[in-house]
Amino acid sequence: MTRDRKEERTGFQESAAYHPDYDLQTDFVMVYGIDDTMPERIQTWKEKGYVVHLMTGVAWGTYNSYLDGEVDGRSHWDEAQMDRHGEMILHGDQPVIPYMVPTISFGRYIADRIRIAVDAGVEAIHLEEPEFWVNGGYSEAFKREWQLYYKEPWIPPHASPDAQYRASKLKAYLYTRVLDRLCAEMKDYALRRYGRVLRFYVPTHSLINYTQWRIVSPQSGLLELPSIDGYIAQIWTGTSRTPNVYEGVRKERTFETAYLEYGIMQELVRGTDRRMWFLHDPIEDNPNHTWTDYKQNYLKTVVASLLHPGVAHYEVSPWPRRIFKGTYPSDHGSGKEHIPADYATTLLQVMHTLGNMDQDVIETEGDSLQVGVLIADSAMFQRMKPDPKAPEAGKYDGTDPEGFQENGDTELLDFSPFYGLALPLLKHGIPVRPLQLDNVRRYPGYLASYRALVLSYEFIKPEYPDIHYALAQWVHDGGALIYVGDDSDPYHGIRGWWNYNGKDSKVGDNETTYISPRAHLFEQLGLEGMGEGVHRIGKGAVCWLDEHPASFSLSKTGADRLRQSVKETLQTLHGPDLQWHPKPYFKIKRGPYIIASALDESVNDERLVIPGPVVDLFDSKLPVLRQVALNAGEQALLYDVEAGRPPVGEVFVMAASSRIEGLSKSAAGFRFVAKGPANMQATARLYCPAEPISAHYMVQDQAIPAIWEWDPESRTVLLRYEHGNENNAELHVNWAPNS
Repeated sequence: MTRDRKEERTGFQESAAYHPDYDLQTDFVMVYGIDDTMPERIQTWKEKGYVVHLMTGVAWGTYNSYLDGEVDGRSHWDEAQMDRHGEMILHGDQPVIPYMVPTISFGRYIADRIRIAVDAGVEAIHLEEPEFWVNGGYSEAFKREWQLYYKEPWIPPHASPDAQYRASKLKAYLYTRVLDRLCAEMKDYALRRYGRVLRFYVPTHSLINYTQWRIVSPQSGLLELPSIDGYIAQIWTGTSRTPNVYEGVRKERTFETAYLEYGIMQELVRGTDRRMWFLHDPIEDNPNHTWTDYKQNYLKTVVASLLHPGVAHYEVSPWPRRIFKGTYPSDHGSGKEHIPADYATTLLQVMHTLGNMDQDVIETEGDSLQVGVLIADSAMFQRMKPDPKAPEAGKYDGTDPEGFQENGDTELLDFSPFYGLALPLLKHGIPVRPLQLDNVRRYPGYLASYRALVLSYEFIKPEYPDIHYALAQWVHDGGALIYVGDDSDPYHGIRGWWNYNGKDSKVGDNETTYISPRAHLFEQLGLEGMGEGVHRIGKGAVCWLDEHPASFSLSKTGADRLRQSVKETLQTLHGPDLQWHPKPYFKIKRGPYIIASALDESVNDERLVIPGPVVDLFDSKLPVLRQVALNAGEQALLYDVEAGRPPVGEVFVMAASSRIEGLSKSAAGFRFVAKGPANMQATARLYCPAEPISAHYMVQDQAIPAIWEWDPESRTVLLRYEHGNENNAELHVNWAPNS
């Protein structure tokens, strides 16, 4: 049965008009950018049957007409993000494209441009990457916003930890404000003028990546906005190959980082009716890697995303034009070359498989233990390393202190406090999930499915004290909390609810102040005066590790200590009944699809063996295999032949590198239409009730023999063919009469 494009399970973004060479045959397309050609570009994709969205940058773009004053007669260059040295923070320099301070005026300008897209008939708008750099906050526009928000004179963000934290909170607020006003206004416009319900989505990097790259963005703050309908999780090789440290080794860990990134993005929609698309990118913005490198890392991100079954919608590619038309370094060092034919076929197979991931049957191998590692938007607010001589919170005297080390240090840039808590568990096959601390107070029962939580306030801060009431109740009801922290973070001294410069603070009706938010949490847990170790609290338990979380990233001993502490805390509650099974892999099943990753740096280097018969969806030849063995560091996406088998006598598509439409069976065989990029090599494997005797495909009224292979054990047929210039081929497969 042909999938209705209105389901919008898969899509891609493209700045060019329709072209058959990169017609991926997904459900929707995001036409990128607003210019004079936009209405025409939208129309070309509509004519090909696509649901059409629009995507545009909300923090940067070719907005020079606004900057130069052509829109309203006033220059707006003072709204460019600027660093402490007076330099604009740029997204591009030819032409000069600065990141913007999202003022009310800038929001009106973007609204006027989006109105043109609404008039052109798009069904949804994607406002991409609301980003404010941590080292920004020095432009005149930002100074004005500071005075309006805080009702006090601007303080340079580098003056103190408090100034840095407050500047970053303001940055997140400004983008929340502009998105709220913009989306609400345009929804009202579309409904009043056209009777059309317009949808708004925010394509955004993960909280983990933004924190590591030192960028501030609204993230969970968008949950407060009713005008936002969902998100795209912009996670790909470029974000996930960012190095981190595990057991003292700093290197790229693309699979593990992507797993955590997709995990935290899932939290933006869990328990809501909002839509999330997971992004994959077969290339990346860096054009200097080889095709082999791109492929290896792409497959890692795909598998990492599929291990989160709460999401079943995907942006299969940004910029397909640069994939299928671009050239990149050869693996043999002989200049640049176009995409290898087999990799192109594999990509299309994966892209079409992603449209089938909304499966009812989901099986997870191993125990049901899930461990949550808490992270919060506030992680983005403390991403500079304070100088020991920096003023105390609220004590800025108007001078220009050094305040911060501009680039922090290696530990800060690697985001080791977070990875030191997450990677030791992840590397041993424990299904660890990053959880959004801010959601604890938003959603009752948010933590209900977790038996253990790992928390540290050495790299995040709780925005409200009632978060602690919810955490304490969760522990009393039987949860295991592992708190890691030694109160050494300089940001404990900011003007937070727990401590306004060490005095003059109220927490509820209590005049007590606290050295850190940990002290307030421990008070709610009844742990005042308690030392390190495991403590029973009601039906639950708390373990305190009195050291900085980054220390657990520095050695195998540290990683082992973190793992052992989680295990011992759970054993305190569950004793010998605790199901704790470290393993060197992850493996789940979504309907007939098996998704697996064998881990390196893990419990052991044993190969993960998956019995067949299965079809390898990462192989352009779609082979039927009796078993698959994964070495450490390898991933697999497989189709379980027996689990997916249709009723006897039926023809059914197992996998294809084309969009398959109009499949029909007769007494003599079957036929279907295969759609995809022009002249691309394509494959399809189908269940077939009888061995074929011939196969051909029709392209522009010309019959061309199709290559086919029969697998008698699985009773499936593999077809090889090409899409024609018009992007479709009609396949005919014949079997003997009465067979």
